[in-house]
Amino acid sequence: MNEALPTAGRKEWLGLAVLALPVLLISITVTVLYLAVPFLSEDLRPSGSQLLWIVDIYAFLLAGLLIVMGALGDRIGRRRLLLWGATAFGVTSAAAAYAPTAELLIAARALQGAAAATLMPPTLALIRNMFHDPGQRRTAVAVWAASFAGGSVLGPIVGGWLLEHFWWGAVFLVNVPIMLLLLVLGPILLPEYRDPEPGRFDLWSAILSLAAVLPTVYGIKQVAGGGKVMEIAGAIALGLLFTVVFVRRQRSLSNPMLDLRLFGDRGFGVFLLTGTLAIFALVGVFYFVSQYLQMVLGLRPFVAGVFTLPAAVMALIGALLAASIVKRFRPGPTIAAGMLVTCAGFAVLAQVRPGSPDVILLLGLALLGGGVGVVQAIASDLVVAVAPPQRAGSASAVLEAATEMGGALGVAVLGSMGLAVYRSVFQPPEGLPPEAASVAGETLGGAAGAAAELPQELATAVLASAREAFTTGMRVSALVAAALLACTAALTAVTLRHLRVDRAVAAERQPSH
Repeated sequence: MNEALPTAGRKEWLGLAVLALPVLLISITVTVLYLAVPFLSEDLRPSGSQLLWIVDIYAFLLAGLLIVMGALGDRIGRRRLLLWGATAFGVTSAAAAYAPTAELLIAARALQGAAAATLMPPTLALIRNMFHDPGQRRTAVAVWAASFAGGSVLGPIVGGWLLEHFWWGAVFLVNVPIMLLLLVLGPILLPEYRDPEPGRFDLWSAILSLAAVLPTVYGIKQVAGGGKVMEIAGAIALGLLFTVVFVRRQRSLSNPMLDLRLFGDRGFGVFLLTGTLAIFALVGVFYFVSQYLQMVLGLRPFVAGVFTLPAAVMALIGALLAASIVKRFRPGPTIAAGMLVTCAGFAVLAQVRPGSPDVILLLGLALLGGGVGVVQAIASDLVVAVAPPQRAGSASAVLEAATEMGGALGVAVLGSMGLAVYRSVFQPPEGLPPEAASVAGETLGGAAGAAAELPQELATAVLASAREAFTTGMRVSALVAAALLACTAALTAVTLRHLRVDRAVAAERQPSH
Protein backbone atom coordinates (compact mmCIF):
# COMPACT_ATOMS: atom_id res chain seq x y z
CA MET A 1 0.00 0.00 0.00
CA ASN A 2 1.14 3.58 -0.57
CA GLU A 3 0.65 4.31 3.16
CA ALA A 4 3.44 1.89 4.05
CA LEU A 5 5.98 3.77 1.99
CA PRO A 6 8.05 6.42 3.80
CA THR A 7 7.45 10.00 2.69
CA ALA A 8 10.12 12.56 1.98
CA GLY A 9 10.74 15.44 4.38
CA ARG A 10 12.46 18.80 4.25
CA LYS A 11 15.94 17.31 3.93
CA GLU A 12 14.95 15.27 0.86
CA TRP A 13 13.36 18.27 -0.87
CA LEU A 14 16.42 20.40 -0.14
CA GLY A 15 18.50 17.52 -1.48
CA LEU A 16 16.41 17.61 -4.66
CA ALA A 17 17.35 21.27 -5.10
CA VAL A 18 21.01 20.25 -4.79
CA LEU A 19 20.52 17.50 -7.40
CA ALA A 20 18.89 19.98 -9.75
CA LEU A 21 22.06 22.10 -9.80
CA PRO A 22 24.25 19.73 -11.85
CA VAL A 23 21.33 18.72 -14.09
CA LEU A 24 20.58 22.36 -14.88
CA LEU A 25 24.23 23.21 -15.42
CA ILE A 26 24.97 20.21 -17.62
CA SER A 27 21.95 20.91 -19.77
CA ILE A 28 22.82 24.61 -19.97
CA THR A 29 26.37 23.73 -20.99
CA VAL A 30 25.04 21.93 -24.08
CA THR A 31 23.41 25.11 -25.45
CA VAL A 32 25.19 27.96 -23.62
CA LEU A 33 27.84 28.01 -26.32
CA TYR A 34 25.39 28.78 -29.10
CA LEU A 35 25.37 32.54 -28.52
CA ALA A 36 29.15 32.50 -28.12
CA VAL A 37 29.59 31.10 -31.65
CA PRO A 38 30.12 34.53 -33.29
CA PHE A 39 32.70 35.48 -30.64
CA LEU A 40 34.47 32.14 -31.03
CA SER A 41 34.45 32.48 -34.79
CA GLU A 42 36.08 35.90 -34.55
CA ASP A 43 38.63 34.98 -31.88
CA LEU A 44 39.65 31.37 -32.64
CA ARG A 45 38.78 31.26 -36.37
CA PRO A 46 37.46 27.67 -36.38
CA SER A 47 36.43 25.95 -39.62
CA GLY A 48 32.82 24.91 -40.11
CA SER A 49 33.63 21.36 -39.05
CA GLN A 50 35.61 22.54 -36.00
CA LEU A 51 32.71 24.76 -35.00
CA LEU A 52 30.34 21.79 -34.95
CA TRP A 53 32.90 19.81 -32.93
CA ILE A 54 33.19 22.62 -30.37
CA VAL A 55 29.42 22.71 -29.98
CA ASP A 56 28.64 19.00 -29.72
CA ILE A 57 31.77 17.01 -28.73
CA TYR A 58 30.80 17.67 -25.12
CA ALA A 59 27.43 15.97 -25.53
CA PHE A 60 28.88 13.04 -27.49
CA LEU A 61 31.47 12.22 -24.81
CA LEU A 62 28.83 12.69 -22.15
CA ALA A 63 26.52 10.25 -23.92
CA GLY A 64 29.30 7.76 -24.64
CA LEU A 65 30.35 7.47 -20.99
CA LEU A 66 26.98 7.61 -19.24
CA ILE A 67 26.36 3.86 -19.20
CA VAL A 68 29.85 3.24 -17.82
CA MET A 69 29.44 5.85 -15.12
CA GLY A 70 25.94 4.69 -14.22
CA ALA A 71 27.25 1.20 -13.56
CA LEU A 72 30.25 2.60 -11.68
CA GLY A 73 28.02 4.71 -9.43
CA ASP A 74 25.90 1.68 -8.54
CA ARG A 75 29.10 -0.03 -7.39
CA ILE A 76 31.19 2.63 -5.65
CA GLY A 77 28.36 4.85 -4.40
CA ARG A 78 26.16 7.33 -6.23
CA ARG A 79 26.91 10.30 -3.99
CA ARG A 80 30.64 9.60 -4.16
CA LEU A 81 30.57 9.54 -7.96
CA LEU A 82 28.54 12.76 -7.98
CA LEU A 83 31.07 14.59 -5.82
CA TRP A 84 34.02 13.28 -7.84
CA GLY A 85 32.27 14.47 -10.96
CA ALA A 86 31.64 17.93 -9.50
CA THR A 87 35.36 18.36 -8.91
CA ALA A 88 36.29 17.21 -12.42
CA PHE A 89 33.56 19.32 -14.04
CA GLY A 90 34.78 22.47 -12.30
CA VAL A 91 38.40 21.88 -13.36
CA THR A 92 37.56 21.11 -16.99
CA SER A 93 35.20 24.10 -17.19
CA ALA A 94 38.08 26.37 -16.18
CA ALA A 95 40.28 24.72 -18.82
CA ALA A 96 37.67 25.37 -21.53
CA ALA A 97 37.31 29.01 -20.45
CA TYR A 98 40.98 29.74 -21.12
CA ALA A 99 41.53 27.57 -24.22
CA PRO A 100 43.68 29.60 -26.66
CA THR A 101 42.91 27.65 -29.87
CA ALA A 102 39.99 25.85 -31.47
CA GLU A 103 41.79 22.50 -31.13
CA LEU A 104 42.42 22.97 -27.41
CA LEU A 105 38.84 24.12 -26.86
CA ILE A 106 37.60 20.94 -28.55
CA ALA A 107 39.85 18.88 -26.24
CA ALA A 108 38.67 20.78 -23.15
CA ARG A 109 35.03 20.32 -24.17
CA ALA A 110 35.64 16.59 -24.59
CA LEU A 111 37.10 16.33 -21.07
CA GLN A 112 34.22 18.43 -19.76
CA GLY A 113 31.76 16.00 -21.31
CA ALA A 114 33.56 13.06 -19.72
CA ALA A 115 33.34 14.80 -16.34
CA ALA A 116 29.64 15.54 -16.88
CA ALA A 117 29.03 11.82 -17.43
CA THR A 118 29.91 11.23 -13.76
CA LEU A 119 27.27 13.76 -12.68
CA MET A 120 24.14 12.77 -14.56
CA PRO A 121 23.39 9.13 -13.58
CA PRO A 122 23.60 9.73 -9.79
CA THR A 123 21.08 12.58 -9.90
CA LEU A 124 18.09 10.60 -11.19
CA ALA A 125 19.15 7.42 -9.36
CA LEU A 126 19.38 9.25 -6.01
CA ILE A 127 15.84 10.54 -6.52
CA ARG A 128 14.77 6.89 -6.51
CA ASN A 129 16.53 6.44 -3.15
CA MET A 130 15.19 9.65 -1.60
CA PHE A 131 11.55 9.59 -2.73
CA HIS A 132 9.79 6.27 -2.13
CA ASP A 133 6.20 7.50 -2.35
CA PRO A 134 5.10 7.29 -6.03
CA GLY A 135 3.35 10.67 -5.95
CA GLN A 136 6.31 12.45 -4.42
CA ARG A 137 8.68 10.66 -6.77
CA ARG A 138 6.70 11.80 -9.81
CA THR A 139 6.89 15.40 -8.60
CA ALA A 140 10.62 15.07 -7.90
CA VAL A 141 11.28 13.57 -11.33
CA ALA A 142 9.19 16.34 -12.89
CA VAL A 143 11.51 18.90 -11.26
CA TRP A 144 14.49 16.91 -12.56
CA ALA A 145 13.03 16.80 -16.08
CA ALA A 146 12.16 20.50 -15.96
CA SER A 147 15.76 21.26 -14.97
CA PHE A 148 17.03 19.14 -17.86
CA ALA A 149 14.68 20.53 -20.51
CA GLY A 150 14.68 24.06 -19.12
CA GLY A 151 18.45 24.17 -18.96
CA SER A 152 18.66 23.54 -22.70
CA VAL A 153 16.80 26.76 -23.40
CA LEU A 154 18.13 28.76 -20.43
CA GLY A 155 21.62 28.31 -21.85
CA PRO A 156 21.21 31.15 -24.36
CA ILE A 157 19.86 33.47 -21.64
CA VAL A 158 22.75 32.77 -19.29
CA GLY A 159 25.22 32.91 -22.16
CA GLY A 160 23.73 36.14 -23.47
CA TRP A 161 24.11 37.96 -20.16
CA LEU A 162 27.65 36.70 -19.68
CA LEU A 163 28.68 37.63 -23.21
CA GLU A 164 27.44 41.19 -22.75
CA HIS A 165 29.60 41.64 -19.64
CA PHE A 166 32.58 39.29 -20.08
CA TRP A 167 34.58 37.41 -22.72
CA TRP A 168 33.34 34.16 -24.25
CA GLY A 169 35.21 31.98 -21.72
CA ALA A 170 32.86 33.18 -18.98
CA VAL A 171 30.15 30.84 -20.27
CA PHE A 172 32.31 27.99 -18.94
CA LEU A 173 33.86 29.67 -15.92
CA VAL A 174 30.44 30.26 -14.33
CA ASN A 175 30.25 26.50 -13.63
CA VAL A 176 33.06 26.60 -11.09
CA PRO A 177 31.32 28.32 -8.11
CA ILE A 178 28.19 26.20 -8.58
CA MET A 179 30.24 23.00 -8.50
CA LEU A 180 31.88 24.26 -5.29
CA LEU A 181 28.38 24.74 -3.82
CA LEU A 182 27.50 21.15 -4.76
CA LEU A 183 30.67 19.90 -3.06
CA VAL A 184 29.69 21.70 0.16
CA LEU A 185 25.99 20.78 0.29
CA GLY A 186 26.12 17.29 -1.25
CA PRO A 187 27.62 15.44 1.76
CA ILE A 188 25.10 17.15 4.07
CA LEU A 189 21.83 16.69 2.19
CA LEU A 190 22.31 13.66 -0.07
CA PRO A 191 22.26 10.01 1.05
CA GLU A 192 24.79 7.46 -0.11
CA TYR A 193 23.65 4.35 -1.95
CA ARG A 194 25.48 1.51 -3.65
CA ASP A 195 24.44 -1.90 -4.89
CA PRO A 196 24.99 -4.33 -1.96
CA GLU A 197 25.93 -7.08 -4.44
CA PRO A 198 27.45 -5.18 -7.36
CA GLY A 199 29.53 -7.93 -8.93
CA ARG A 200 32.78 -7.27 -10.76
CA PHE A 201 33.18 -4.10 -12.81
CA ASP A 202 33.76 -5.29 -16.37
CA LEU A 203 36.49 -3.20 -17.99
CA TRP A 204 35.89 -4.80 -21.40
CA SER A 205 32.27 -3.66 -21.34
CA ALA A 206 33.42 -0.12 -20.62
CA ILE A 207 35.86 -0.22 -23.53
CA LEU A 208 33.28 -1.72 -25.88
CA SER A 209 30.68 0.89 -24.98
CA LEU A 210 33.10 3.65 -25.99
CA ALA A 211 34.17 1.74 -29.09
CA ALA A 212 30.51 1.53 -30.09
CA VAL A 213 29.87 5.27 -29.71
CA LEU A 214 33.03 7.02 -30.90
CA PRO A 215 33.35 5.60 -34.47
CA THR A 216 29.66 6.29 -35.00
CA VAL A 217 30.17 9.85 -33.78
CA TYR A 218 33.14 10.27 -36.09
CA GLY A 219 31.11 9.09 -39.07
CA ILE A 220 28.29 11.50 -38.33
CA LYS A 221 30.75 14.35 -37.90
CA GLN A 222 32.37 13.54 -41.23
CA VAL A 223 28.95 13.99 -42.82
CA ALA A 224 28.94 17.51 -41.40
CA GLY A 225 32.46 18.15 -42.67
CA GLY A 226 31.83 16.77 -46.15
CA GLY A 227 33.93 13.64 -45.67
CA LYS A 228 34.33 10.80 -48.13
CA VAL A 229 31.43 8.37 -48.43
CA MET A 230 33.54 5.26 -47.81
CA GLU A 231 35.15 6.81 -44.75
CA ILE A 232 31.76 7.76 -43.31
CA ALA A 233 30.22 4.36 -44.01
CA GLY A 234 33.25 2.53 -42.60
CA ALA A 235 33.20 4.51 -39.33
CA ILE A 236 29.48 4.01 -38.77
CA ALA A 237 29.72 0.31 -39.66
CA LEU A 238 32.58 -0.09 -37.16
CA GLY A 239 30.50 1.56 -34.46
CA LEU A 240 27.56 -0.75 -35.18
CA LEU A 241 29.87 -3.76 -35.08
CA PHE A 242 31.13 -2.82 -31.62
CA THR A 243 27.54 -2.22 -30.54
CA VAL A 244 26.67 -5.81 -31.45
CA VAL A 245 29.75 -7.10 -29.59
CA PHE A 246 28.84 -4.99 -26.54
CA VAL A 247 25.28 -6.33 -26.48
CA ARG A 248 26.47 -9.93 -26.83
CA ARG A 249 28.88 -9.48 -23.94
CA GLN A 250 26.16 -8.03 -21.72
CA ARG A 251 24.03 -11.10 -22.38
CA SER A 252 26.86 -13.39 -21.30
CA LEU A 253 27.59 -11.67 -17.96
CA SER A 254 25.87 -12.49 -14.69
CA ASN A 255 26.29 -8.85 -13.61
CA PRO A 256 26.19 -6.86 -16.86
CA MET A 257 27.06 -3.19 -17.11
CA LEU A 258 23.80 -2.69 -19.00
CA ASP A 259 20.92 -4.89 -17.90
CA LEU A 260 19.25 -5.77 -21.21
CA ARG A 261 16.22 -7.12 -19.38
CA LEU A 262 15.10 -3.51 -19.00
CA PHE A 263 14.38 -3.48 -22.72
CA GLY A 264 12.06 -6.46 -22.34
CA ASP A 265 9.39 -3.98 -21.30
CA ARG A 266 7.91 -2.52 -24.48
CA GLY A 267 7.14 0.76 -22.72
CA PHE A 268 10.76 1.20 -21.64
CA GLY A 269 12.01 1.20 -25.22
CA VAL A 270 9.27 3.46 -26.57
CA PHE A 271 9.72 5.99 -23.77
CA LEU A 272 13.45 6.05 -24.49
CA LEU A 273 12.70 6.69 -28.16
CA THR A 274 10.27 9.53 -27.50
CA GLY A 275 12.57 11.25 -25.04
CA THR A 276 15.53 10.91 -27.39
CA LEU A 277 13.74 12.26 -30.44
CA ALA A 278 12.23 15.18 -28.50
CA ILE A 279 15.68 16.31 -27.35
CA PHE A 280 17.10 15.56 -30.81
CA ALA A 281 14.70 18.03 -32.34
CA LEU A 282 14.85 20.59 -29.53
CA VAL A 283 18.63 20.94 -29.33
CA GLY A 284 19.12 20.59 -33.08
CA VAL A 285 16.76 23.43 -33.94
CA PHE A 286 18.00 25.62 -31.06
CA TYR A 287 21.41 25.48 -32.71
CA PHE A 288 19.82 27.60 -35.47
CA VAL A 289 17.47 29.70 -33.34
CA SER A 290 20.27 31.10 -31.17
CA GLN A 291 22.29 32.18 -34.21
CA TYR A 292 19.17 33.49 -35.96
CA LEU A 293 18.37 35.79 -33.06
CA GLN A 294 21.85 37.24 -32.90
CA MET A 295 23.17 37.20 -36.47
CA VAL A 296 19.95 37.56 -38.49
CA LEU A 297 17.85 39.78 -36.22
CA GLY A 298 20.94 41.52 -34.85
CA LEU A 299 19.86 41.28 -31.20
CA ARG A 300 22.28 41.83 -28.34
CA PRO A 301 23.34 38.52 -26.72
CA PHE A 302 21.24 38.95 -23.58
CA VAL A 303 18.16 40.11 -25.49
CA ALA A 304 18.57 37.15 -27.82
CA GLY A 305 18.70 34.88 -24.79
CA VAL A 306 15.54 36.42 -23.33
CA PHE A 307 13.71 35.52 -26.54
CA THR A 308 14.14 31.86 -25.59
CA LEU A 309 12.50 32.39 -22.17
CA PRO A 310 9.02 31.22 -23.31
CA ALA A 311 10.47 27.82 -24.13
CA ALA A 312 12.13 27.56 -20.70
CA VAL A 313 8.98 28.66 -18.83
CA MET A 314 6.74 26.32 -20.79
CA ALA A 315 9.17 23.42 -20.31
CA LEU A 316 8.91 23.95 -16.54
CA ILE A 317 5.11 24.22 -16.66
CA GLY A 318 4.79 21.19 -18.93
CA ALA A 319 7.00 19.03 -16.73
CA LEU A 320 5.19 19.95 -13.51
CA LEU A 321 1.75 19.50 -15.10
CA ALA A 322 2.77 16.09 -16.41
CA ALA A 323 2.89 14.69 -12.85
CA SER A 324 -0.84 15.50 -12.47
CA ILE A 325 -1.94 14.71 -16.03
CA VAL A 326 -0.54 11.18 -15.98
CA LYS A 327 -2.72 10.35 -12.95
CA ARG A 328 -5.84 10.89 -15.07
CA PHE A 329 -4.74 9.78 -18.53
CA ARG A 330 -2.68 6.89 -19.81
CA PRO A 331 0.97 7.73 -20.42
CA GLY A 332 1.06 6.65 -24.08
CA PRO A 333 -1.57 9.08 -25.39
CA THR A 334 -0.29 11.78 -23.01
CA ILE A 335 3.23 11.55 -24.40
CA ALA A 336 1.81 11.46 -27.94
CA ALA A 337 -0.07 14.68 -27.18
CA GLY A 338 3.11 16.26 -25.86
CA MET A 339 4.94 15.23 -29.02
CA LEU A 340 2.21 16.80 -31.17
CA VAL A 341 2.47 20.06 -29.22
CA THR A 342 6.22 20.01 -29.88
CA CYS A 343 5.54 19.21 -33.52
CA ALA A 344 3.23 22.23 -33.73
CA GLY A 345 6.00 24.39 -32.31
CA PHE A 346 8.39 23.29 -35.03
CA ALA A 347 5.73 23.85 -37.68
CA VAL A 348 5.35 27.43 -36.45
CA LEU A 349 9.14 27.95 -36.44
CA ALA A 350 9.20 26.77 -40.06
CA GLN A 351 7.24 29.93 -40.95
CA VAL A 352 10.01 32.25 -39.69
CA ARG A 353 11.79 34.37 -42.28
CA PRO A 354 14.01 37.44 -42.06
CA GLY A 355 11.66 40.26 -41.07
CA SER A 356 8.90 37.96 -39.71
CA PRO A 357 6.96 39.26 -36.67
CA ASP A 358 8.57 38.27 -33.38
CA VAL A 359 5.32 36.69 -32.17
CA ILE A 360 5.75 33.79 -34.65
CA LEU A 361 9.11 32.88 -33.17
CA LEU A 362 7.90 33.29 -29.56
CA LEU A 363 4.80 31.14 -30.17
CA GLY A 364 6.85 28.40 -31.79
CA LEU A 365 9.34 28.35 -28.90
CA ALA A 366 6.57 28.27 -26.27
CA LEU A 367 4.84 25.29 -27.92
CA LEU A 368 8.14 23.53 -28.35
CA GLY A 369 9.16 23.94 -24.68
CA GLY A 370 5.79 22.87 -23.28
CA GLY A 371 5.65 19.71 -25.33
CA VAL A 372 9.19 18.62 -24.52
CA GLY A 373 8.58 19.26 -20.80
CA VAL A 374 5.62 16.85 -20.78
CA VAL A 375 7.43 14.15 -22.73
CA GLN A 376 10.62 14.26 -20.65
CA ALA A 377 8.85 14.25 -17.27
CA ILE A 378 6.64 11.22 -17.97
CA ALA A 379 9.32 9.20 -19.77
CA SER A 380 11.91 9.86 -17.05
CA ASP A 381 9.55 8.91 -14.22
CA LEU A 382 8.50 5.61 -15.76
CA VAL A 383 12.09 4.62 -16.54
CA VAL A 384 12.95 5.18 -12.87
CA ALA A 385 9.80 3.36 -11.72
CA VAL A 386 10.33 0.11 -13.63
CA ALA A 387 14.02 -0.33 -12.77
CA PRO A 388 15.06 -2.34 -9.68
CA PRO A 389 16.56 -0.04 -6.99
CA GLN A 390 20.05 -1.57 -7.31
CA ARG A 391 19.97 -0.92 -11.08
CA ALA A 392 18.53 2.61 -10.88
CA GLY A 393 21.89 4.14 -11.74
CA SER A 394 22.24 2.01 -14.87
CA ALA A 395 18.64 2.67 -15.92
CA SER A 396 19.10 6.40 -15.39
CA ALA A 397 22.28 6.27 -17.43
CA VAL A 398 20.46 4.59 -20.32
CA LEU A 399 17.80 7.30 -20.31
CA GLU A 400 20.33 10.10 -20.07
CA ALA A 401 22.64 8.55 -22.64
CA ALA A 402 19.74 8.31 -25.07
CA THR A 403 18.62 11.90 -24.50
CA GLU A 404 22.15 13.32 -24.55
CA MET A 405 22.94 11.38 -27.70
CA GLY A 406 19.70 12.69 -29.12
CA GLY A 407 20.78 16.28 -28.40
CA ALA A 408 24.22 15.76 -29.89
CA LEU A 409 22.79 14.01 -32.95
CA GLY A 410 20.30 16.86 -33.30
CA VAL A 411 23.16 19.33 -33.70
CA ALA A 412 25.13 16.98 -35.95
CA VAL A 413 22.28 15.84 -38.20
CA LEU A 414 20.05 18.90 -38.30
CA GLY A 415 23.11 21.16 -38.13
CA SER A 416 24.69 19.37 -41.08
CA MET A 417 21.41 19.54 -42.96
CA GLY A 418 21.12 23.26 -42.29
CA LEU A 419 24.73 23.84 -43.36
CA ALA A 420 24.11 21.91 -46.58
CA VAL A 421 21.05 24.04 -47.33
CA TYR A 422 23.00 27.20 -46.49
CA ARG A 423 25.83 26.30 -48.85
CA SER A 424 23.44 25.44 -51.67
CA VAL A 425 21.25 28.53 -51.25
CA PHE A 426 23.90 31.19 -50.55
CA GLN A 427 24.53 33.34 -53.61
CA PRO A 428 27.69 35.49 -53.47
CA PRO A 429 26.93 38.97 -54.83
CA GLU A 430 28.65 40.17 -57.97
CA GLY A 431 32.07 41.62 -57.32
CA LEU A 432 32.78 39.59 -54.18
CA PRO A 433 36.44 38.44 -54.09
CA PRO A 434 36.82 34.62 -54.40
CA GLU A 435 38.48 34.26 -51.00
CA ALA A 436 35.69 36.20 -49.25
CA ALA A 437 33.06 34.24 -51.22
CA SER A 438 34.59 30.96 -50.04
CA VAL A 439 34.54 32.04 -46.38
CA ALA A 440 31.05 33.55 -46.58
CA GLY A 441 29.69 30.44 -48.29
CA GLU A 442 30.85 28.19 -45.43
CA THR A 443 28.81 29.49 -42.44
CA LEU A 444 26.77 32.51 -41.39
CA GLY A 445 29.52 33.42 -38.92
CA GLY A 446 32.03 33.27 -41.75
CA ALA A 447 29.82 35.58 -43.83
CA ALA A 448 29.65 38.08 -40.95
CA GLY A 449 33.43 37.97 -40.59
CA ALA A 450 33.98 38.44 -44.32
CA ALA A 451 31.47 41.29 -44.48
CA ALA A 452 33.35 43.20 -41.78
CA GLU A 453 36.29 43.60 -44.16
CA LEU A 454 34.27 44.66 -47.22
CA PRO A 455 32.92 48.00 -48.44
CA GLN A 456 29.51 48.89 -47.00
CA GLU A 457 27.40 48.17 -50.10
CA LEU A 458 29.04 44.82 -50.78
CA ALA A 459 28.94 43.85 -47.10
CA THR A 460 25.21 44.54 -46.98
CA ALA A 461 24.61 42.31 -50.00
CA VAL A 462 26.71 39.49 -48.54
CA LEU A 463 24.85 39.61 -45.21
CA ALA A 464 21.43 39.71 -46.90
CA SER A 465 22.22 36.61 -48.97
CA ALA A 466 23.76 34.80 -45.99
CA ARG A 467 20.83 35.57 -43.68
CA GLU A 468 18.31 34.36 -46.24
CA ALA A 469 20.30 31.16 -46.82
CA PHE A 470 20.68 30.53 -43.08
CA THR A 471 16.98 31.06 -42.39
CA THR A 472 16.10 28.68 -45.21
CA GLY A 473 18.30 26.04 -43.59
CA MET A 474 16.60 26.65 -40.23
CA ARG A 475 13.15 26.28 -41.77
CA VAL A 476 14.06 23.03 -43.50
CA SER A 477 15.45 21.61 -40.24
CA ALA A 478 12.30 22.63 -38.35
CA LEU A 479 10.08 20.90 -40.93
CA VAL A 480 12.16 17.71 -40.73
CA ALA A 481 11.90 17.79 -36.91
CA ALA A 482 8.13 18.34 -37.11
CA ALA A 483 7.64 15.39 -39.47
CA LEU A 484 9.80 13.13 -37.31
CA LEU A 485 7.90 13.97 -34.12
CA ALA A 486 4.52 13.56 -35.80
CA CYS A 487 5.45 10.01 -36.83
CA THR A 488 6.76 9.26 -33.34
CA ALA A 489 3.57 10.58 -31.75
CA ALA A 490 1.49 8.21 -33.87
CA LEU A 491 3.77 5.29 -32.99
CA THR A 492 3.55 6.06 -29.27
CA ALA A 493 -0.22 6.47 -29.26
CA VAL A 494 -0.73 3.13 -30.99
CA THR A 495 2.00 1.09 -29.28
CA LEU A 496 1.27 2.21 -25.71
CA ARG A 497 -2.44 2.85 -25.90
CA HIS A 498 -3.23 0.22 -23.23
CA LEU A 499 -0.33 0.93 -20.84
CA ARG A 500 -1.38 2.48 -17.53
CA VAL A 501 0.84 4.33 -15.09
CA ASP A 502 -0.20 2.07 -12.21
CA ARG A 503 1.44 -0.85 -14.05
CA ALA A 504 4.82 0.82 -13.67
CA VAL A 505 4.13 1.56 -10.01
CA ALA A 506 3.24 -2.08 -9.42
CA ALA A 507 6.48 -3.12 -11.06
CA GLU A 508 8.36 -0.74 -8.79
CA ARG A 509 6.90 -2.34 -5.68
CA GLN A 510 7.88 -5.83 -6.66
CA PRO A 511 10.90 -7.06 -4.72
CA SER A 512 14.08 -7.40 -6.78
CA HIS A 513 16.11 -10.57 -6.89
